[in-house]
Amino acid sequence: MPALCSMVRSLEQLAKDDVSSMAALGRSIMYDNALTSRVLRVANSAIYNKGISQVTTVSRAAVVLGFDVIRNVCITAKLLTSLLDNKNLSENVYHRLIRLMAQSFQAAMFTKMMLADHDEEFQEEAFIAALLYHLGESAFWSTGGPIANELDKELITVDDSVQRLNLVRQHIGTSFSQLTQGLARSWGLGELLMKSLTSPNDRTPEVRSIYLGNKLAEAFANASKDPQQLQKRIQQAAEMLKLPNAEFQKMMLETIDATSRLAVDYGAKELVAFLPDTQSALATLEQQEQWQPRQPNMTIQLEKLRELTNLTMSKPDFNQVVTVALSGMLEGVGLDRAAVMLMSPNRKMLQPRVVMGDGGDTLKAELILQIDPHFHELKACLEHGTPFWMGHQHGGQKLPASIDKVLPDNGWMFAPLRVENKVIGVFYADRATSGRDITQAEFDSFHHFVQLTNVCFSLAYRS
Repeated sequence: MPALCSMVRSLEQLAKDDVSSMAALGRSIMYDNALTSRVLRVANSAIYNKGISQVTTVSRAAVVLGFDVIRNVCITAKLLTSLLDNKNLSENVYHRLIRLMAQSFQAAMFTKMMLADHDEEFQEEAFIAALLYHLGESAFWSTGGPIANELDKELITVDDSVQRLNLVRQHIGTSFSQLTQGLARSWGLGELLMKSLTSPNDRTPEVRSIYLGNKLAEAFANASKDPQQLQKRIQQAAEMLKLPNAEFQKMMLETIDATSRLAVDYGAKELVAFLPDTQSALATLEQQEQWQPRQPNMTIQLEKLRELTNLTMSKPDFNQVVTVALSGMLEGVGLDRAAVMLMSPNRKMLQPRVVMGDGGDTLKAELILQIDPHFHELKACLEHGTPFWMGHQHGGQKLPASIDKVLPDNGWMFAPLRVENKVIGVFYADRATSGRDITQAEFDSFHHFVQLTNVCFSLAYRS
């Protein structure tokens, strides 16, 4: 890690020096024969060498391919070398590290593929940001030792994302994401990496591609356990690029094939066994049905509204009412995620109590809102019971930074949760998974469910 840090800082200094020559770049890494060899192999690979003559020096490679490309090739090569050469790890931790690095390398290639219509410099910057997206976790596992061994053993038995996050915090006092942010700041790894880490819901092409590139790589790594997740991510990426699914899948398979070849050129053959191969990826895609986002269904809406109406005749418990309401929002209104959030005892925070829909565990961990007095709509919702929503047509609305980081850019909805005529929390819903807009009609249906749910609570708690 220190060697990688030194290399990054050296390259950044050269990038900022307008009078530095390409030869200076060559001299800056000449002392490292292994790095020089890897850079030349990559520069002459099919990915980067577009039919030009053989490149034999780093300075020549920089002239032919450009400084930014060579800089990022150096960073990638040094990262792979620094982490893979650590022989003092237990076998389990070493395998975990290699799997994570393979996933990051595949994510970087997916990201670059999705930005193919942009210029080379833009693609390379996004490639590095995607590659370093899990740098903090990679750095932790690469250090080894008793803590890494103990955490590895405990994580093997846990699938729930919230439990995994809590285990990591218990052992190291922070999250892997925060470790990555700390390294990115101290090493000066660029604004794009920081933006992708702190604002993953940003809808700009580069941040969205980095996010989806990592999610696609993760979904491929877990395709046997959760094939539907892979189909969902493919659908999202195809929609972002405005391509038919079949065309995007063809591009994706070509990228998977290129990733394995490029890993060998980087001298990282260890990664190949943990990368998806073309044949198994194709088989996975052919076996699974195409994931489709939920669509509005009036029949289900009426059925769930009737269930809520029938519950007003009895004294139902809280969870029974909430489950019917949230399932109606998802399956009837066609939303991706829905939740009930309750206010903390000091009324300064909203925390999810019941969550349903896509990525429920993740939403429960991430959707924790500080009640910011500058978020006037939320304040009005909690104090006066006023529902509100945001869709693409409200895109210019300025939100407090703490709220903006949590809520998806394509829209969301809030409505008050009343018990005994007192607002104790909110109903929340969005379409973050599919990235679809929210319309007035969907907001009206969402609010209808909330109103009837509050009637159920009013009658249930009436003496």
